[in-house]
Amino acid sequence: MYNVPNSIKLFLICMLTAISSFGQDTAIAKYLGTEPIHVLTGGVVIVRAQINDATDTLHFILDTGSGGISLDSATCDRLQIVPISSEKTIKGIGGIRQARFVYNTRLTLLHGLVTDSLNFHVNDYEILSSVYGLKIDGIIGYNFLSRYIIKLDYDSSKMHIYSQGKITYPKGGFLLKPFIGIIPILQTDFTDARPVTSRFYFDTGAGLSFLLSKAYVNDSLVMRRRKAPIVLTQAEGVGGKTQMGLTTVRKVKIGPYRFQHVPTFIFEDPYNIISYPNLAGLIGNDLLRRFNTILNYRKREFYLTPNQHLRDVFDYSYTGLGIYFIDGKVVVEDVIPGSPGDQAGFKNGDIIFGIGKNFSNNIQEYKNLLQNTGSKIKLIIIRDGEYAEIILRPKNIMKRR
Repeated sequence: MYNVPNSIKLFLICMLTAISSFGQDTAIAKYLGTEPIHVLTGGVVIVRAQINDATDTLHFILDTGSGGISLDSATCDRLQIVPISSEKTIKGIGGIRQARFVYNTRLTLLHGLVTDSLNFHVNDYEILSSVYGLKIDGIIGYNFLSRYIIKLDYDSSKMHIYSQGKITYPKGGFLLKPFIGIIPILQTDFTDARPVTSRFYFDTGAGLSFLLSKAYVNDSLVMRRRKAPIVLTQAEGVGGKTQMGLTTVRKVKIGPYRFQHVPTFIFEDPYNIISYPNLAGLIGNDLLRRFNTILNYRKREFYLTPNQHLRDVFDYSYTGLGIYFIDGKVVVEDVIPGSPGDQAGFKNGDIIFGIGKNFSNNIQEYKNLLQNTGSKIKLIIIRDGEYAEIILRPKNIMKRR
């Protein structure tokens, strides 16, 4: 018989002990504080914080789909923070970029919780700021989320933070056991042409309901043929803009709950951000915000409880317009040819002065007003310094005509 050296035996015993005890916390999770959250269009969650000794209050997107934590390059310039170049790269929908880092940084939430020794990568989030009409200073992802137990309560618009340890989940919810390397992956079912089971990113930073890789759609033939045609739309994310298809799928399942006629983006994905064929796509926060969620990375457990948003109506509107908040104005920058926006007469550079009786100049409110399908919406625009009226009829993506 082969004799295993004592040193190897000791190593194997230590490894088996560590594996068997992983997630078996003996200490009770300690309450560390509560933060207000702000939910933007599409369900994107904003958390406010400060870094190092700077007194500026910064806005961060809370993003389970981010493998790290990051700062906006313009924010670094404003706070006189000098990033350090690296050999690493960052993938986004707009392409691949060389990564720069700000090392050993301290993050302080408004209620006082301090998280030390964070390495922020630096990216340009100007496009995200213009999409939401709010200065996006960074993204809080895995490096922060994995250190705590996070309770997201969309009913009260609050985030409760606990130390790692034993925690009792509330009644009336359901437990998910995602695979967590860095970005959580959830296996779930959806139905269009037929029922299928696939794996998806669990992505609170995605301001949409459901996204499928175009390669997955083409290879698996999961989409019905006799349905409303896929329309072309503009999407934005880390790295810039891209065009995607927009349609619906008949059913998406999260835990025991099934959602019908879910708006779905079809993503070309030239840089394989979705990691096809290992994954089919992602589940975004316009679906996930319908559940109050406990993120317990150490135990690899996500606990979801249905909330007051469970039966919120999905947004089926389609205008073909890309509108952004630029230099204090709501501006049309992209008009998809043949779209309702194009047919109404919009042009790149048009400034939206008002919609109906709303002249707030608030891009979030304007986007909500444009979700009214099947109606005529009056917009006042400024083009070449002149005021004009345009009537827009948003299309319903579920209808064939």
